[in-house]
Amino acid sequence: MAADEPLVLGIETSCDETGVGIVHGTTLLADAVASSVDTHARFGGVVPEIASRAHLEAMVPTIERALKTAGVSPKDLDGIAVTAGPGLAGALLVGVSAAKAYAYALGKPLYGVNHLASHICVDQLEHGKLPEPTMALLVSGGHSSLLLSTDITSDVRPMGATIDDAAGEAFDKIARVLDLGFPGGPVIDRLAKEGDPAAIAFPRGLSGAKDPAYDFSFSGLKTAVARWIEAKRAAGEEVPVRDVAASFQEAVVDVLTRKAVRACKDEGVDHLMIGGGVAANSRLRALAEERCERAGIRLRVPRPGLCTDNGAMVAALGSEMVARGRAASDLELSADSSLPVTDPHVPGHSHDHDHVHEISKENLYS
Repeated sequence: MAADEPLVLGIETSCDETGVGIVHGTTLLADAVASSVDTHARFGGVVPEIASRAHLEAMVPTIERALKTAGVSPKDLDGIAVTAGPGLAGALLVGVSAAKAYAYALGKPLYGVNHLASHICVDQLEHGKLPEPTMALLVSGGHSSLLLSTDITSDVRPMGATIDDAAGEAFDKIARVLDLGFPGGPVIDRLAKEGDPAAIAFPRGLSGAKDPAYDFSFSGLKTAVARWIEAKRAAGEEVPVRDVAASFQEAVVDVLTRKAVRACKDEGVDHLMIGGGVAANSRLRALAEERCERAGIRLRVPRPGLCTDNGAMVAALGSEMVARGRAASDLELSADSSLPVTDPHVPGHSHDHDHVHEISKENLYS
């Protein structure tokens, strides 16, 4: 590691996982995560109020664990990055407030960053610097997006997005219909390996010639699968769970990969990065690799642990902000649950890092 590379701590609290990462340049030193997913499981989905409370309880211990793992002192940090949005408002507020407090107490610059841009930037921790431009397919329970990044710190352009249910949300809902529990992605992926992906011809949403080229829709697919299962049960027939899982999963990943490769070809981009929690899906990775190889596109997918929400991805983008000399945020930074991806970084009002010492303590909680 070069001595002049930035050492940045990142805080991620957009949903149900408290993530704290520490990055030196593009080298990951620590990735501490405290998840409340088990608490939400009995409700069949994430409960925002419970998530916020869990973040409050886990924040300081998770930061301390990350610092200990990295073997660094808080005073050695060159900056603190935090997810400012998008995400659950209350959960984001916990992370932003904590980052403000640490930045103020340590006299360190603060960087409010975009959750989606962070999912793209995390790949640098595994495969080195991102080529510019890079096409990114981000797939999770909250979003399914196609993004073109020409500068991860300042220029991320949305190409397409889900107009209804995100892919991960569809996985969770079908798992619920099949009584497989929450979260649904891992169990459907596992069962699909034992099923036939061609057993049931489920629909491919927004795949017609006149449909939006890069947008996604999984609501119709979800409804079709649910009705197919209900019809089987109403007829007193056994539901072939493995075949349903495999056929449903194939319908999702077929559309995702086909549209991503098309976007790369249309834009003349020869690198595709896949991130987000659903990027851990084994069939998505395999089909993307197959189609990218045929199209002459280089595929970059981080290891599964870096695909789900984590502090490492926030620290990675924060490190890139410092390295490129981007303006720090001030302590009036606020959480924005609908922060657009066109804002990879939220600089706030001040371009002077020393301004962090001049902000009143009242603004820490604005």
